[in-house]
Amino acid sequence: MREFNLLINGQLVSGAARLNVINPATEEVLAQAPRADLAQLNEAIAAAKAVFPAWSAKPVHERGALLVKLADALEARKDEFVRLLTLEQGKPLSEALWEIEFTIEIIRHHATLDLSDKVLREDASHKIVRQNMPLGVVAAIVPWNFPVLLLVIKLAPALLAGDTLIAKPAPTTPLTTLRFGEICGEILPPGVVNVIVDNNDLGDALSSHADVAKVAFTGSTATGKKVMSGVAGSLKRLTLELGGNDAAIVLDDVDPIEVAPKLLNASMMNAGQICLGAKRIYVHESQYGQICEELGRLASECVVDDGLKQGTQMGPLQNKAQFEKVKGFLEDAKQNGKIVAGGEVLNRKGYFIRPTIVRDIADDARLVREEQFGPIVPILQYSDIEDAIARANNSDYGLGGTIWAKDLDRAFEVATKIETGIVWINTFLDVSPDIAIGGAKQSGIGSQLCREGLEAFTQSKIINMAK
Repeated sequence: MREFNLLINGQLVSGAARLNVINPATEEVLAQAPRADLAQLNEAIAAAKAVFPAWSAKPVHERGALLVKLADALEARKDEFVRLLTLEQGKPLSEALWEIEFTIEIIRHHATLDLSDKVLREDASHKIVRQNMPLGVVAAIVPWNFPVLLLVIKLAPALLAGDTLIAKPAPTTPLTTLRFGEICGEILPPGVVNVIVDNNDLGDALSSHADVAKVAFTGSTATGKKVMSGVAGSLKRLTLELGGNDAAIVLDDVDPIEVAPKLLNASMMNAGQICLGAKRIYVHESQYGQICEELGRLASECVVDDGLKQGTQMGPLQNKAQFEKVKGFLEDAKQNGKIVAGGEVLNRKGYFIRPTIVRDIADDARLVREEQFGPIVPILQYSDIEDAIARANNSDYGLGGTIWAKDLDRAFEVATKIETGIVWINTFLDVSPDIAIGGAKQSGIGSQLCREGLEAFTQSKIINMAK
């Protein structure tokens, strides 16, 4: 495997140290990534600040044209990125392909957007215009579950808006970001995008740096609170996409055989390591037994293996720390609920846990109250839909949720009462670059994607002119 380097001011440079990147399917060292020190971080921020005036002065259409070149270059190397993503993250090749293709789509969509001045009012005495001005240097801090997608959701709008960027991937999945940095270095002016890898030791310095104008962070709610505290001193702009404990509510008119595979996918995609995944499933008492049984059957048949292997449906947990955390949830489920399927760690190398279905568990159990972020999901019974809604809303989180039903009017009525940023009806993760996503409660601040997400990387300025 070719060497990996940081990207600082348009140059590929070695880190101050090296960091082992582990293949989660084998627990073997996949590659060594460069690890930056504080001096290199400061150098990257200085480079981004220095190029900002020239980059922000470029017309929007020129910045958009460079985004198209980024998308073209990523598409030309798509197979390489898909394989590398599976190797470092663990997800099956089919899921890695979806991530890379959607990433390309997001870049291309942002290239079509415009930030022209908007005339808000014009009459005989006044003309009022709104401009969207770039902010400056943006810190993009990215987690390990969707490392390419969640980087580009920040990078594409930032660059189009005229901002410059410091990308900091998770230390367990830095490789795809470093390769994407190579593409950026070939296409963009030096300093517009910089890639820094740390061992979770430079985040505070990056977030609190005086020359960083905005932090765009995706990760846990606990870490998001630390980021928010770090930016408070300078009142930096902030976008947070944080944890979720999303509820799926299954109404009593569904076909259990038809809905069960969809529920399994919503809860087990990416081995359950998805903020918007179904973390709790509420099923009406009339269908509870049958849906639990069908989910158990499907989970038992799921092929869990190395994501590179043909036919693999679910890969490993991404890292050892998450693996140990999910094992704790398994123990909680065994003590407080009934395991319908799974509940086992695979007896092999790699961070593999079989997809686990748990029934007859109380609402106050840890598995129900906390975000498990792994392939284990509780199935909860309800008799009254208003009770199910209240229980679904009884959470500090409010990222997303799903409703499953045949009666769409009834499903819509339920969806209007769910306290989250997004609710899907009879579908899951139906995301599009032109539709905003964002969390309620402790699941985040601000929106990503579409025009709304783009404007979050700008400062609105009103020019009020008397004639």
